[in-house]
Amino acid sequence: MFFERPDAGETAVLVHVDFQDEHEREDPGEFLELVRSAGAEPATLLSGSRGRPDPRSFIGSGKVEELREALAVHDAELVIFNHALSPSQERNLEQSLKCRVLDRTGLILDIFAQRARTHEGKLQVELAQLEYMSTRLVRGWTHLERQKGGIGLRGPGETQLETDRRLLRGRIKAIHKRLDKVRSQRSQNRRARSRAEIPSVSLVGYTNAGKSTLFNALTASRVYAADQLFATLDPTLRRLEVEDVGPVVLADTVGFIRHLPHKLVEAFQATLQEAAEASLLVHVIDAADPDRELNVDQVEGVLDEIGALDVPTLKVMNKIDLLDSAPRIERDGEGRPEVVWLSARQDRGLELLEQALSECLADDIIDFDVTLAPEQGRLRAGLHELGAVREERFDDQGRTLLEVRLPRRDFLQLMARLGERADDYLPVALQDRPVWEQ
Repeated sequence: MFFERPDAGETAVLVHVDFQDEHEREDPGEFLELVRSAGAEPATLLSGSRGRPDPRSFIGSGKVEELREALAVHDAELVIFNHALSPSQERNLEQSLKCRVLDRTGLILDIFAQRARTHEGKLQVELAQLEYMSTRLVRGWTHLERQKGGIGLRGPGETQLETDRRLLRGRIKAIHKRLDKVRSQRSQNRRARSRAEIPSVSLVGYTNAGKSTLFNALTASRVYAADQLFATLDPTLRRLEVEDVGPVVLADTVGFIRHLPHKLVEAFQATLQEAAEASLLVHVIDAADPDRELNVDQVEGVLDEIGALDVPTLKVMNKIDLLDSAPRIERDGEGRPEVVWLSARQDRGLELLEQALSECLADDIIDFDVTLAPEQGRLRAGLHELGAVREERFDDQGRTLLEVRLPRRDFLQLMARLGERADDYLPVALQDRPVWEQ
C-alpha cells in the first residue's frame, strides 16, 4: 500500500484475532480471500483471542514476538491484519517488526486501487486512499519532524510533514470538486431517465455473490466477472427489455463486505447513489455460503447507510448449482415475488427472474377486450404502436375486436393524446381500481 508493488506476489504473514464481542469479529476465510485478491502470497496465519485490543500493538507483546519469529522463518516482509489498526498501533508494530504492516482497511483499499478502471472509479479510490493516508503521514517522516536552522536549511517555516499534509489537503479538495461534477452528471442522467419514465434496477449484494455473472447473463454483456472479492468496482449500466414494462436500465454495482470502511462508503457515494435512487433493488445472495444470513445483514446495513433500505427489493438466491436445488420463485402472502432461486453461471432460472422483474416493475397492468368501430382507426393504431394488442379479430359489421394488455399509465397517456376518456373503454372492474396517474 503506497509502495512500489513488486512483479511477484509478496509473501505475507497474516494476523487474525477473535474478540468476545460478536460485532468485532471478522471471518478468517474471507480474510484469506482478500489477501489472495490483493495478489499477496499467504505464508502463515497467526491467530489468537483477546478480550480487547492492546492499545499499543493491538495483539500484545507476546504475539508481537511470535510474529517476529514467523517473519524470520518465512522470510516475509509484510504483515497483514484482519482488523482496523490505529495509526499509532501500525507505527509501533512497524518499528518493532522492522517491516511493513497493513490493516484490513489498507488491504481493501489496495484491492480497490488494482480493480478501478474508469476515471470516476480511480478518483474515488484515490480519495479514499488519501483520506486514509492523511492520518498515517507521520510514519514516513519521523526523521523530518523538527524544523532545522542554519545556512541552506532555512525553509518556508513548516516541516516536511506539514508540507505533505498541505499538499494532501489540496489534492483531496480537487478530487472532491471533480467527484461533485460526476455526481451532478449522474444525477442529470437519472433525472432524464425519470422524465422518460424508464425504470432502473440495481444489482446489489455481498462481494463475490455473482452479481456480474448474473448481469452478463441477463444483458449478454462482457463485464469482468471472476471468483474473487471486489471483481467489480466501476458501475456498469445496460438496457434490458422486460415484458409488460419495456426498456429498463440495469446497473451492476460494487459489492459490499463486512465492516466496509466508512471512507469507502463516502468515496463511492456517487456510485452507490444508483442503488439509492433505483426503482427496484435486486439483492443477489450466494445461496451456498454458510454465512449468507450474516452477509445479508451486512448488505442491508450499508443500504441503510446510503438511504436505500426503503427501495423495493427482490432477493435472488444465486449459485443453486452448488446446492443441487431447483429454480423457483417464492412469493409473499399477496402473491408478489419475494425470492428467486437460480444459477447465473448455468443460466438456470433466468426466465423466472425476468418474470419476477416484470411482476415487480409492472405493478399496474390492465388486461381487457375492446371493440372499435372503423372510424376509430387512430386508437387501434396507437394500441398496436404500444405493442399492447395480444389478439385481433373482425366481425361481420367491420368492427375490430382487440384483446389488449398494457400498463395502465401507457393507456391513460394514449387516451389523453387522442382526447378520449379512458372509462369509455375500460371494464367497470378496472375503473373501480385506484389510478394514481389520473
